[in-house]
Amino acid sequence: MNTKPLAGRNALVFGIANQRSIAWAIAKAWSEAGARLAFAYQGERVKENVEDLAGTFGAETPLYPCDVMRDEDIHRTFAAVTKDFSGKLDILLHSVAFAPIDALEGRFINTPRESFRIAHDVSAYSLIALAREAAPLMTNGGSIITMSYYGAVKVVPHYNVMGVAKAALESSVRYLAYDLGPQKIRVNAISAGPVNTLAARGISGFGLMLKHYEEHTPLRRNLEPSELGDAGLFLASDMSTATTGQVLYVDCGYEIMGM
Repeated sequence: MNTKPLAGRNALVFGIANQRSIAWAIAKAWSEAGARLAFAYQGERVKENVEDLAGTFGAETPLYPCDVMRDEDIHRTFAAVTKDFSGKLDILLHSVAFAPIDALEGRFINTPRESFRIAHDVSAYSLIALAREAAPLMTNGGSIITMSYYGAVKVVPHYNVMGVAKAALESSVRYLAYDLGPQKIRVNAISAGPVNTLAARGISGFGLMLKHYEEHTPLRRNLEPSELGDAGLFLASDMSTATTGQVLYVDCGYEIMGM
C-alpha cells in the first residue's frame, strides 16, 4: 500500500482559522500523505494563527490573503498559486462559510435580504468562483472538496439561512461535477457532524447539539476531527477516482436516523 498517496501533488486550502478548524484536520492528513500545501485566509483577524499553523509544514509554505467576496482577490490568489506551484494544482479545499449573526437568531422567516445575500455569496457562490480559477491549473485532473452540513437537507434550529446556503452549495457540487468531469476533475462535499470550531460556536445551542448527536447517532459518539481528515484524504486521492458530485456524510451515522 502506498503510504504517501498524495506525493507530488499540490493542494490549496481555503478556510483555516485555528487548530480546531475542519480545514486544519484535512490539511494535516494531506501533508502526512505527501501533498505540498498552500493556504488562503480571510483577513488580518486570523492571519497570525494561519501563519503559525502553516509554519509547521515549513517556512516556505505559501500563504495568500483572500476575501472570497472579491473577484479581484480570488484572481490575485490564483495568479500567485500559478507561480508558486509552477502552473499545476491537484487539490482544492473549500471550507468557507459565513452568515451575519442577525440571520442565525430568531425565526428564519425574518432573515434580512442582505444577510441572505451575504450568506449565499460567501458560503455557496465562492465555491463556483474558486473552481473556475482552479480548473485551468488541474491539467492532469484533480479533486475539489467542500464542506457541508446536515442542515442543508433537514431543519436544524438556529442554523436558519446557513442551511439554505448549504443546500445551494450541495447543488453547486453536482453542477460543477457535471461541468468539470470531462477534465477529470472531481467535485465532492463532506457533510460533517458537529465539530467544536470557531464558526460552530456562533450557532445558538451548539453545546446541546453536541450532546444530542452523542446520544442519538448509531455510534453513540461525536466524530473526531482526524476522521474528517481521513475522509478528505479519500476524496483527494486516487482511491476516489470514480466518485464525483457526491455528499459524503461523516457524522457517526446521524444522517440515517429518523428518530
